[in-house]
Amino acid sequence: MDLLEAGPLVVGCETACWDAVLIRVLIWREFGVLYNRQYVCTLLHNLGFSFQKARFVSDHLDTAKRLAWLEQKWPTILRAAKRRQGLILFEDEASFAQWGSLSYTWARRGQQPEVPTSGKRKGYKVFGAIEYFSGRLFSHGIEGRFNSDSYQAFLQTILAQTTQHLFLIHDGARYHTSASTQAFLATHSARITEHPLPSYSPDYNPIEYLWRKTKKRATHNKYFKEFAAVVVSVDKALAYFAAHPEMVLDLFGLYCKESDFALKQAA
Repeated sequence: MDLLEAGPLVVGCETACWDAVLIRVLIWREFGVLYNRQYVCTLLHNLGFSFQKARFVSDHLDTAKRLAWLEQKWPTILRAAKRRQGLILFEDEASFAQWGSLSYTWARRGQQPEVPTSGKRKGYKVFGAIEYFSGRLFSHGIEGRFNSDSYQAFLQTILAQTTQHLFLIHDGARYHTSASTQAFLATHSARITEHPLPSYSPDYNPIEYLWRKTKKRATHNKYFKEFAAVVVSVDKALAYFAAHPEMVLDLFGLYCKESDFALKQAA
């Protein structure tokens, strides 16, 4: 069990993930028993393992800083937001390409499904923020590039739509950390407190799950001849989530279940 938890790299394999064949060899090497591959799968299932898709993790991660953010910074943010009756906003950006996105679908065996595409590389850029306590969604789409000016304009729209203090959690994108944006945040410090995420930690931002759900509703297996059609489809999907904050709250729950970042209410 300890070897399985440690991963195949520890025992000299060149891959970071187990498959049934590697585990079969491991059992034979360690215990002298050669199981059938199918039985290995059954055995793993009975031991509480499941076959899952791996995820990339940057080799630049600072484990200590990530742990400190999770165990010290996050509880501090949560306590402050509750004390001030403020809003905790997880902010991020996403781009939705005109050529659409692909996902699994049913088709006759041996006949791969095809989705037409214009091949145009233009993308619809969207700023988004989801509120931790209520599931409220703020979003703003642009046709240009993400930059300091467009980011500050998005924050300005949130300020205009709220009265509470905003506890803003975002990553280290250049337009988040630019001198211009830092000056903007300083000017609005009475309304906004910034809390940067640890470097290379997109998995600490649950809005990633919203982007995934939005692409599923708006762009998966769809053909967009004109760019305007992408804009309409994405805006429609975002409007749906904005009208159903309970679904956004469910995303927080799913995020906590599937990630190592437990967004604990108790603090």
